[in-house]
Amino acid sequence: MKAPAFAYARPSALDEAYALLDAHRDRARILAGGQSLMPALNMRLASPALLIDINALPGLEGIARQHDTLRIGALTRHRAIERSAAVALALPLLAAAMPHVAHVAIRNSGTIGGSLAYADPAAEIPAVAIALDAAIVIGSTAGERRIAARQFFLGLFETALATNEMILAVEFPLTAGYRSAFAELARRHGDYAIAGLAMHARVAGTRLDDVRLAFLGCAATPKLAHRAASVLAGRDCDEKRIGEAIDALAHDLDPLPDLYHARAGSVTRVLTPLSCPAIMMKFNAF
Repeated sequence: MKAPAFAYARPSALDEAYALLDAHRDRARILAGGQSLMPALNMRLASPALLIDINALPGLEGIARQHDTLRIGALTRHRAIERSAAVALALPLLAAAMPHVAHVAIRNSGTIGGSLAYADPAAEIPAVAIALDAAIVIGSTAGERRIAARQFFLGLFETALATNEMILAVEFPLTAGYRSAFAELARRHGDYAIAGLAMHARVAGTRLDDVRLAFLGCAATPKLAHRAASVLAGRDCDEKRIGEAIDALAHDLDPLPDLYHARAGSVTRVLTPLSCPAIMMKFNAF
């Protein structure tokens, strides 16, 4: 299929991009890596009047440490994040998740800002952003604002972005004494995840605190499992405790039916024996 007709603009400055967004609002779409937008256009799932190509905008690509955060520009490609020594050192959870993002050809073009803005509930980066308590930097003619990742995802493919705003960067807080692990279930590596788990916690000996369990593919948005996390927090992490946390997931997750699981709730049964023990085994291996 072919995309519907649309106008095209390639601004060279942020102010120019903001002006275009202000003028066209929900009739415009931003083109970054294009790995989700271009198929949607070709299948006529999207039909914007204007495509705003932001790839010529300065200052939106790169990875830099700023005080107690690691800032990743919205145009930074997945492959650059995957290969970054700074990310591997400061954000091991993000580094562990990146090889699960589609395939190398897609990671060469896809961007972190695009993944967050698209808000696919089966995507890895939104779940990692929530687990790491990241802040998303948003820009418009009104200036910049920051919104916590936990408040950014509102529903299925729905975010807190206004129609005249765009993502500029993601800021990840740098924390000491934490360990992370990532597990994902897919029919084959690189396919959309059936379900997955990004885990981040402070570790002192065998005790966990500030436990964050961010599930992907289990709801309309990435989902924090608060009850399971509370079972693990502040206690020694042993096999019995892990079992109790797994049981608590029944109160945290009510997965939607999908192509792989016709009945709601079945993903929990598939994911539970895979992820939580695997995650905890990774924790214990540190």
